Amino acid sequence: MTPHPDLAELELQELEAALATRGGEPFHARQMYRWIHKRGVTDIDKMTDLSRTLRARLREDVEISTPAIVGDEQSVDGTRKLVLQLRDGRRIESVFIPDTPAMTFCISTQVGCAMACDFCLTGKMGLVRHLTAGEIAGQVRVLAAATGMLDTSFNIVLMGMGEPLHNYDNTMKALRMLHSTYGLAVSPRRVTLSTVGIVPALERLGREALMPNLAISLHATTDEQRTALVPPNRKYPLAAILDACRLFPLKNRSRITFEYVMLDGVNDTPDDARRLVTLLNGIKAKVNLIPLNPAPGIPYDRPSDDRVDRFAQILADRHITVSVRKSRGRDIRAACGQLIVEGGTKKTAAQQMALLIK
Repeated sequence: MTPHPDLAELELQELEAALATRGGEPFHARQMYRWIHKRGVTDIDKMTDLSRTLRARLREDVEISTPAIVGDEQSVDGTRKLVLQLRDGRRIESVFIPDTPAMTFCISTQVGCAMACDFCLTGKMGLVRHLTAGEIAGQVRVLAAATGMLDTSFNIVLMGMGEPLHNYDNTMKALRMLHSTYGLAVSPRRVTLSTVGIVPALERLGREALMPNLAISLHATTDEQRTALVPPNRKYPLAAILDACRLFPLKNRSRITFEYVMLDGVNDTPDDARRLVTLLNGIKAKVNLIPLNPAPGIPYDRPSDDRVDRFAQILADRHITVSVRKSRGRDIRAACGQLIVEGGTKKTAAQQMALLIK
């Protein structure tokens, strides 16, 4: 790893400070920020509005890293999955999902994941490491450049590999970097953060000035059932998560999305649907039902369309806003719960919980 500072890891004020020690002015930092985050340019020699003297000085003293595309697959439905290699050789997956109805980038926040959800391939990897803020933001500019969308509005969902709130500081720094008007200027209204519900981090998120939309990965209606599917439920049970959601500050018309992966014969009964209605009482909520995307190594099946429709109808009849997520990119293993790269180290449940407690 190079000892030189990586300018792609810096927010604007940090970049200003880094350039000040190298003979640069604040306006140079704004210029560089545009080159890196708005235009996707990381070659200092191509930053033509910087003086030759400053460019020469920076070439010797700084680095600007960007995840490298080492794999690019396209689904029959237009979804693209990019395999990105990081500076240390680790790999992650990011997904472009067109027309959903907006253009959407699905971004990873960790290499692997410590949550070990029983129906998710990423959880089978275990946690390899957290992504840096620059690596999280870097995925967005790489996807935007690869899809020709650097000058186009798009949505971001933090639903790729990893648990965003387990990598809280880097995730929020990346969102601030993406929000900067000198970069891609991504509004927090266009960002959705998905979490299994790490309660202290949820409470902290509610105090952020820059707050994304919130999605809770619920997946069950009893603690016994959820603990079997989502091991962190042992530390943060349903009641604690839902209490945090009731206190979470929401703007007018905003709702918390509750994601519910449906597993055939496990959590898809009418009783589950009715319990879900009771659990969400008093919360401005909408439910996103996600029929399982089966994969080798996942010990569950996808429920029938009839079972999904019956579950959705029970919610709708009780005035819960509900949608059923259409699977995208299943033929290239890019759908929800299917992201995985080789090289992860599977840890025991106790080891995964120790990582969560940290």
